[in-house]
Amino acid sequence: MRVWQISSFGIDSLEFVERPRPEPGAGEVLVRVRAISFNYRDLLVVKGVYNPKLKLPRIPCSDGAGEVEAVGEGVTLWKPGDRVAAIFMQNWLDGPPSASKSRGALGGDIDGMLAEYVVLKETGLVAIPEHLSFQEAATLPCAAVTAWNALSVGNLKPGSTVLVQGTGGVSIFALQLARLRGARVLGISGSDEKLERAYSLGLDAGLNYKDNPDWDRWAMAETGGVGVDLVIEVVGLATLPRSLRALRIGGSIAQVGVLSGSTDPVPFPIGSILHKQVHLKGIYVGSRQDFIDLNKAISLTQMRPVGENFHWSQAREALARMEEASHFGKLVLTVG
Repeated sequence: MRVWQISSFGIDSLEFVERPRPEPGAGEVLVRVRAISFNYRDLLVVKGVYNPKLKLPRIPCSDGAGEVEAVGEGVTLWKPGDRVAAIFMQNWLDGPPSASKSRGALGGDIDGMLAEYVVLKETGLVAIPEHLSFQEAATLPCAAVTAWNALSVGNLKPGSTVLVQGTGGVSIFALQLARLRGARVLGISGSDEKLERAYSLGLDAGLNYKDNPDWDRWAMAETGGVGVDLVIEVVGLATLPRSLRALRIGGSIAQVGVLSGSTDPVPFPIGSILHKQVHLKGIYVGSRQDFIDLNKAISLTQMRPVGENFHWSQAREALARMEEASHFGKLVLTVG
């Protein structure tokens, strides 16, 4: 079978190689991968930023969907032909996170999905919504589950206001899912074109932060001086002070990403957190049960993910597009 593997760090060093097709053991499932999607984490893994000590070679990518090809002895959850997606952390099945549950993340701790076939534990998979294609389902395991859990931070009610940053995978899923919950969604982007596309998905108000960098003041004005109920914070320290200023007293921040890196010379705004009595929670994807619950909501509402499609021979090109931050929604590769 063909796989993409990291033998040395860097997008240009990503290798397209042959490996023996794996066979499922007891309690395991062989999946023929039909599509995968990239997350920002995958870019960091390939570049060696996420874990410079990563054991190589490694097959990257946490997110993929396909069909069951064969099952090992004792498997009861799946049969050949079932349409499935992998869960991000293969050991986090339900309940709150723990150190042991956080191990076994695909494309990091263990080989990921950027291959024609993968073998996973039967509990490491979920059924995908019937109305979604493999390409659409492949976008869900990391970004959609993350957005689903991020929205739970704010205890949203119909009429609550959510602020999303940018138009990447998590932010667009947060927009779509927040609208399903009856929330009002504000969004910022550096592109008017991307904001127009976000409006078509239900964005209530948008601002180009390149034209108006004071988006915190804009968010306050959009909420009558009260502030938003929840910020989906995907950047990090570079934007956290403005996120706090955009927030209402007693509001919540779901800290999802660190796009600005961890070396920004910005002091941690502890005073603002105390003054506004903020609920700040880090979100790192979620459990298998979270994924199942998300899929129920997607199936009931017939929601469809959005993104850009590539053939998997274009893995390097898709990663380069992610590095440029020129994409909208998810970057998807069709395998085979």
